[in-house]
Amino acid sequence: MRHIFASLLCLFLLAFAFSASADAQGTNKPAPGPAPGIVRVRLVTSEGPIILALDARRAPKTTGNFMTYVDDGRFDDTQFYRAARRKTDPKLGFIQGGVGTDARRTLPAIPHEPTTQTGIQHLDATISMARNAPGTAMGNFFLTVGSTPNMDAAGAYPGYAAFGHVVAGMDTVRRILAMPTGGGEGAMRGQKLLKPVRLIRAERIDGKARPSSPIKPWLMKTLRKDMKPRK
Repeated sequence: MRHIFASLLCLFLLAFAFSASADAQGTNKPAPGPAPGIVRVRLVTSEGPIILALDARRAPKTTGNFMTYVDDGRFDDTQFYRAARRKTDPKLGFIQGGVGTDARRTLPAIPHEPTTQTGIQHLDATISMARNAPGTAMGNFFLTVGSTPNMDAAGAYPGYAAFGHVVAGMDTVRRILAMPTGGGEGAMRGQKLLKPVRLIRAERIDGKARPSSPIKPWLMKTLRKDMKPRK
């Protein structure tokens, strides 16, 4: 009887050890990567992180442009400077950020990729390019809170170039949208953040960085300030 009990106990312990080993192996499995053609970016802001998933397959020019800004470090130490809230529902709208009007950080404008071409609509948590006329987008972008179909292309209206979505950090986006605003002119009247939110850095999560140049002219002013005159 004791022999049978000991045998059963050994079998139980072996089964338990095998199960624990399998669980440990499952825990150590790497997190799944993005779908093919998707590139993730982490925006580190003074209000918290925001994770983007950009669609390089459907919006290659817009995504490629954005990733050059990321890989070059052109978004580092910039700002979210605009919060546009809907009058009918102030919890909805969009926030805008990027290089602003700093010509030292700006790359040439890119061709417009409308939503009718890409199929990426302006739904909740969409990232899209800020611009004046079509084909003038450079280094400023916006993130939506709530669906904004009026930004999609329709007929002769070119709309804006959506190219991905926020996949984490919408709490940060909503917090920025709710911040006090004022000032501004034209379309931005009353929408400038009174205290802009610092965009500390933008970093690529997937793939290898491809900077366009090792030279960073936007840092030259800072370097000159830090240099002490020689005696």
